[in-house]
Amino acid sequence: MVDRTSGVPAFRQVAADLREKIAAGQYAPGDQLPSERELVDVYSVSRPTVRDAVDVLRREGLVIAEHGRGVFVRPPASIQRVARSRLSKEARAKNRGAFLADAAARGFAPSSSVTVRFERADARAAEHLAIDEGAEVTVRDRVMRADGLVVQLAVSRLPRELTRDTAIEQVDTGSGGTYARLEEAGHELGSFVEYVGARMPNPVEASQLQLADGVPVMTVTRVAYDADGRPLEMNDMVLAADRYELSYEWPAD
Repeated sequence: MVDRTSGVPAFRQVAADLREKIAAGQYAPGDQLPSERELVDVYSVSRPTVRDAVDVLRREGLVIAEHGRGVFVRPPASIQRVARSRLSKEARAKNRGAFLADAAARGFAPSSSVTVRFERADARAAEHLAIDEGAEVTVRDRVMRADGLVVQLAVSRLPRELTRDTAIEQVDTGSGGTYARLEEAGHELGSFVEYVGARMPNPVEASQLQLADGVPVMTVTRVAYDADGRPLEMNDMVLAADRYELSYEWPAD
């Protein structure tokens, strides 16, 4: 019941109680919350109070409001991004690297739209790629889908001097992708570094990823280095946080 003497607004008390029930599993992922009328009766509050409480949970990304159907607890991430082997030489040789590895592990049909363009490196790209600001870079801009649903946006930038006259400048890079073409050109891959973050999406990202209100995105910037430590590629990825789980594993040595 709502405590009218607590000083805490009624809608926040209702939201807190529903949040606790979701965390405890009383309302499991995919479950529908009680109707607005039922919540009014349960908490002895007004309809506007219930709506404000549900809106709090929606903005937090805990529930999804579907017009004409009701409010549902947001389901867990459906794609596991396993960092351990996704970029291994073996995976690339089998054309199962990166996004294709995620698809193989989770059983979804992968597809993507690719555009290629050229631009001058800004200060950030120049720093990550160890090139002069203003140097020409090749940009591969991809919209990646799982069973037709957009789940990831990825923009790779490579020094143009490494990609000129190669399939990297084509929409279809061929089996093994960009990394295979780099190695064919004599740039042996040595290591990768990833920087992971989270934030709210900008309007373009929210539209492309078809995100509900309150759903954040995860950001991953990966820099690929050759065997001598020279940067070869900077890849900026934006992932729908309600569809992805990042999985990392390393030895305890």
